Amino acid sequence: MCLTGVDYFSTLGYQPSIAFEATGLLAPLATIVLILVTLFGALPVYRHVAAKSVHGGGSIAMLEALVHGWTGKIMVLILLGFAATDFVITKTLSAADAAEHILKNPMFTNLPAWVHHWSDQQQRMTMTMLMLIMLGAMFLRGFKEAISAAVVIVGGYLALNLVVIGGSLCWLLGHPEKVDAWRNNVAMGNWHFEPAFGSHGGFWALVGLSLIYFPKLALGLSGFETGVAVMPLIRGDDSEDPHSTTGRVRNTRRLLLTAALIMSSLLMGASIVTTMLIQPESLEGNGKAANRALAYIAHGEGGQPILPFFGEWFGTIYDISTVLILGFAGASAMAGLLNLVPQYLPRYGMAPEWARAVRPLVMLLTVINLGVTWLFNADVKAQAGAYATGVLMLMSSACVATVIDHYRGNTGSWLRRVPWGYVLIAIVFFYTTAVNVIERPEGLKIASFFILAIAASSLISRARRSTELRFDRFQFVDAHSKLLWDTLKHLEFPVLVPHRPGRRDLEAKENSIRERHRLGPDVPIVFIEAEVGDPSEFTQTPQIEVVQVEERFVISVRYCASIAHALAAIALELSRFGAPPEIHFGWSHESPLSVSASFLLFGEGNVPWMVRELIRKAQPDSDKQPRVVVG
Repeated sequence: MCLTGVDYFSTLGYQPSIAFEATGLLAPLATIVLILVTLFGALPVYRHVAAKSVHGGGSIAMLEALVHGWTGKIMVLILLGFAATDFVITKTLSAADAAEHILKNPMFTNLPAWVHHWSDQQQRMTMTMLMLIMLGAMFLRGFKEAISAAVVIVGGYLALNLVVIGGSLCWLLGHPEKVDAWRNNVAMGNWHFEPAFGSHGGFWALVGLSLIYFPKLALGLSGFETGVAVMPLIRGDDSEDPHSTTGRVRNTRRLLLTAALIMSSLLMGASIVTTMLIQPESLEGNGKAANRALAYIAHGEGGQPILPFFGEWFGTIYDISTVLILGFAGASAMAGLLNLVPQYLPRYGMAPEWARAVRPLVMLLTVINLGVTWLFNADVKAQAGAYATGVLMLMSSACVATVIDHYRGNTGSWLRRVPWGYVLIAIVFFYTTAVNVIERPEGLKIASFFILAIAASSLISRARRSTELRFDRFQFVDAHSKLLWDTLKHLEFPVLVPHRPGRRDLEAKENSIRERHRLGPDVPIVFIEAEVGDPSEFTQTPQIEVVQVEERFVISVRYCASIAHALAAIALELSRFGAPPEIHFGWSHESPLSVSASFLLFGEGNVPWMVRELIRKAQPDSDKQPRVVVG
């Protein structure tokens, strides 16, 4: 929970001031809506996601299982782009806000004079990049150190926030005039932001405005996708079967519920004390409380003695804790990316095999983080839109996956099969996402960059790796097929001939091959009938059925990702036990460009050339290579 919490709870470092800037004095009312969406929308959806993606794939894994073929792969690539946006901006935004807390701490003025010759932007940029480099270096050591540090950091941070928020709420109870002043300003329309309609109104007008503007507080939902991303690190009780996922799902749901209740309480309290204790001008623009509202209270900078020990030293302790959790928020994002990327891209053939290794991936992601920080000038507010876009798109996809899964699992008429409660939740998240994208389009722009980068590199990688054998193992439909297969291994100089059922019968095909390729009647011919399964899959485990039709052997191959790969795998396997076979083809009348595209996308086309390339790369010894004959 703490590894999730460094992402989720750390938003308290900037969420209260961002909420005030977006909704002014209505922030507590909009926060109530956010909490309702959290507890009755996001939580039920991700409880279901946890049960369906026990290996940490989250909503992306669910959609992959529900949508197959290239449609599913393209959908996964798009969602990976939004996931990259979410996790990368989590790291860069959190590090940037940590730099804000350091630079605005009163003790920062005691640093050497040469530091202060730099501009505020240079100081913030340097501080942010140093934190990102330190985070990457820490993850090179492994996950255990990250989790151990997260427990200490989150525990201390939550304790300090209980003091700051709890103490401030108690102070407000003894000074009801502050609450009355807030209530009067709200009633009079002095909200310190420009609403979409009206400047004052009754109860229902305030409810309407809260519903309209709560999407601007969407950063407070950031922890759910991370909560399921770390599922591989969660286990059940010691008494349970270690191979069972029941305990993992149960404890993940406990994690999500506990984190949601803690965060909802803190968000509500922080919103109240921020709007009622801090002067609006300090929260607006580049005011002293901007991006650090709770730290501002902990330092006692508002001039009100909330608690006697609030001041420079306590505020500095709070700043240190906030800096640690913000800097470490990238740990949960890094954990999510390190778990997410190897699950998909290498398996699709859309990334090199080294992408499964932790250390090269950490170094690559650190370089990307530094580039994003430079692009946004380490500005917290500039990155908020991109962060919210990534979070909300993943949560919307989780809603879609949950609706589809429930619909397919239900029975009866379509009206009874539709999970209307989850449909309503999905509508809420679609609305929230649409509002965020319209008002802050920079989020969609940066997400589009990640999507295009992932798609382009994936297609290039898939094309470059197309000549890998991509073969796992054969599966035989029955023992008889396995027996006939073993018989084929001992045939002397067999000739393999691809055959498409339905065009010509086997006798006509054999006569044609023997005549055109000048094969005598004593040369054994084995026909191969290959049926493509899902051509978007990279690694194949084809199903083999061997039958004997009169005196001819026929190998039927089903569920292969590519005809060329199936033929090459069969030929190479037979060459291990005797003389290398020959594979005989006829000429294709299609253009080279069209057959190459057909091979990459549909697993068909350009078969003779591809079989030759696959054999050459898989078996470097020319004496043991099956021969490819085109005539």
